[in-house]
Amino acid sequence: MFSFMFATGIENSIPTIQGGKVRVDEMEKCGFYKHWKTDFELVEDLGVRFLRYGPPMHTTFLGPGKYDWEFTDVTFAELKRRDIVPIVDLCHFGVPDWIGNFQNPDFPALFEAYARDFAKRFPWVQLYTPINEMYICATFSARYGWWNEQMTSDGAFVNALKYLVKANVLAMRAILEVRPDAIFVQSESSEYFHAENPAAIGPAEVMNSERFLSLDLNYGRRVDSEMYEFLLDNGMTREEYHFFLDNHLKQHCILGNDYYITNEHRVAADGMTYASGEIFGYNEITRQYYERYRLPVMHTETNLSQGANGDEAVNWLHKEWANVLRVRNNGIPILGFTWYSLTDQVDWDVALRENNGRVNPLGLYDLDRKIRPVGLAYKQLISDWRDVLPAQSVCLVAPIALPSEHADSWVEDSQARARELSARSPANANNGAA
Repeated sequence: MFSFMFATGIENSIPTIQGGKVRVDEMEKCGFYKHWKTDFELVEDLGVRFLRYGPPMHTTFLGPGKYDWEFTDVTFAELKRRDIVPIVDLCHFGVPDWIGNFQNPDFPALFEAYARDFAKRFPWVQLYTPINEMYICATFSARYGWWNEQMTSDGAFVNALKYLVKANVLAMRAILEVRPDAIFVQSESSEYFHAENPAAIGPAEVMNSERFLSLDLNYGRRVDSEMYEFLLDNGMTREEYHFFLDNHLKQHCILGNDYYITNEHRVAADGMTYASGEIFGYNEITRQYYERYRLPVMHTETNLSQGANGDEAVNWLHKEWANVLRVRNNGIPILGFTWYSLTDQVDWDVALRENNGRVNPLGLYDLDRKIRPVGLAYKQLISDWRDVLPAQSVCLVAPIALPSEHADSWVEDSQARARELSARSPANANNGAA
């Protein structure tokens, strides 16, 4: 049982660019395939027990019912040996070449089978992020034209979004068949759009409704009326919409939200957006998402470049942590915090849409696996706060088992209770607006 989860992550993005000819594999670029044992040692050294990590989908999922589990088997065996709890990231911004991209209507069913077969192979795994940042993935792939299908229309965006969210819902359902006490930590970008003048209020309001689309559909919440018309005008059918309303898996979820300095935007009268920097901050934007969904929260991603002075990332860490404490003190159940990722990343500064090979100093460690100042600061923060938080005023304990506890009787009892509660869950448990 855990009341707070300090986490980091292994960045496993795999989008394609240049018309699908180039695969951007961040685990390859960051040296994880070579240094994975060292990287897991670094996780332990930080005092971190939770790791956002998943198999490289493009080299693991070879076709319907066909897999190459070799690398996944050895890495997950090592996580289990070290008793590190993985939050398994099954799809991060890309799919195998044989699936194509997120315009493929077969993707949801194919991904459902992949998730089910992963869960069967690793029954000790309990925490999942089936599909990472569904809203961002659909936006960058099908509206901005940066990744994968590289399309730029509302119709393509709605197609990508509905297939991504449907795949996520089907995967959650499939995993629960295998592991009834599975917990799903959504990792979704938390956004806000600020009108820069009165003429921009209308476009900003639309964008502030649209930012909720992926989570509304995922949790079976009725979308705002303007968004309903938008979805139907751009290719979603009534039957497809009701698929989302009729699936009730919200009770198995933690609202994981990501916040970076780039998550807030200024909106001009013509609908163009510009980076605004931090205005509201994580605390206020998280309050907005919590009031909409009423789920326990986890801060699932943040980072900042080390900067010219060498202390920018450390200052950002402490600012984000202060926001996490403010969220908690305001009575919102927040279960975890994540600096993402463990090591520096490559071409993050251009959102992976160019293959420049530029190293971005965002990690807790550099690519030589030397700890950065923010790594030292995070290690100290964890040491200082790990034993204090359970005594704070808002204390929600998550029924999360360590890998070593998988066969314990309390875990078996927890699974039996989860199976029973799922069977008794009313059909309209999560329907309707919050």
